Amino acid sequence: MVKIPSTERRGNPDAKFVFAFLAMLLCLGEPLCAQMASDASEIFRQASEAMQRGNLNVAGDGFEAAAKAAPAFAEAHFNLGLVREEQGRFDEASASFQKALALKPRLHGANLFLGIAYFRLDRLDNALAAIQEESASYSKDAPAWMWLGVVRLAQGKPEEAAEALDKAAKLAPDDLDILYHRGRAHLQVSKNSYGRMFKVDSHSWRVHQVLAQANAEADRHTDAVAEYLAAIKLAPSQPGLHEELGSEYRSLGKVQEAEESFLRELEIAPYSVLAKYELGVLAVEQSDGAKGKELIEAALKEKPGLLHSDYNLGRAEMLLGNDAAAARHLERATTAAGSDPEVVEQSWYQLGVVYRRLHRMEEAQRAMATFQKLKDLDAESSQKALKRYQVQQNSNSAPAPPASQNP
Repeated sequence: MVKIPSTERRGNPDAKFVFAFLAMLLCLGEPLCAQMASDASEIFRQASEAMQRGNLNVAGDGFEAAAKAAPAFAEAHFNLGLVREEQGRFDEASASFQKALALKPRLHGANLFLGIAYFRLDRLDNALAAIQEESASYSKDAPAWMWLGVVRLAQGKPEEAAEALDKAAKLAPDDLDILYHRGRAHLQVSKNSYGRMFKVDSHSWRVHQVLAQANAEADRHTDAVAEYLAAIKLAPSQPGLHEELGSEYRSLGKVQEAEESFLRELEIAPYSVLAKYELGVLAVEQSDGAKGKELIEAALKEKPGLLHSDYNLGRAEMLLGNDAAAARHLERATTAAGSDPEVVEQSWYQLGVVYRRLHRMEEAQRAMATFQKLKDLDAESSQKALKRYQVQQNSNSAPAPPASQNP
């Protein structure tokens, strides 16, 4: 698989990217060289070695000489194109790739690199055509789909970009460049969709819901509550709204309002797992272990693996005096995937308390030590963030330096 560099660099492609593709051709060294006269074969070999060493000038001269000595040798033109692309000479690179494709129309990578050269030249329609040809011929190559998405983004077509980048992500799920561009594409699709919502009906309950969710994500919980109430006024029986409102009330510490919202949600949607679960969490926070355990376990039967469920069940079992069961839940909570750092920290603290109750003193000490370590790391991180903020504020308020006297 060829490694594609980030396209945020509008300059030359990364050398490792080009060399990785060159390595594919060198694996075919003897069969390729057999197509040429011995002198051209030696020139090609030396140029390939120079390119691997990063000596682009020597490599370029060598591949150019090889192409002249053996004009029908597609790989010589292709490698010359790779060198010219790495040197930022994109017009020359595109000409070399075109010659290679004329000689060998299905040469792996030629259309992809031709498309990249066109992209660097801002000839987006040409880039699209070339990369589409590559993705059609080599549909399992993630880089071709990624570059197709990148070109579509540059053309202002995020929906098509997202479709191509989704295919790339399936083929290479951990590629950071693909993940980055895929996120950009879907973010743009979301922005366009929400913008269209406002144009269609700015007073729709859906618009208020979107605004509420945005406020909630920004921790503006009071504003989120106001938007949810506006949405509910327009759509009082819409499933989901009361549950989301209850979560915001809970964030504000308004327990009664939160409970009323969750109960109203269950009246509208009796099978709402989240409303049931959050009612259970609320009960645990109010020291009602029996009610909390019943509601949380009922929610987990319908949807196993709810976030922080082991922590909340551990707290419920502690309230009920079931310390052995509490320890099992809290142990899992310390390693649960996707948990908030604060919940993991508190899981270690509660686990230390439970171990003491169970007279497992060495384990209790280790749990408390882990809790303290995480707490100290959190405090250190907060201090660093505060210092960065203060430095930024000071730089913003510093007077501008005097204008230079130089002409």
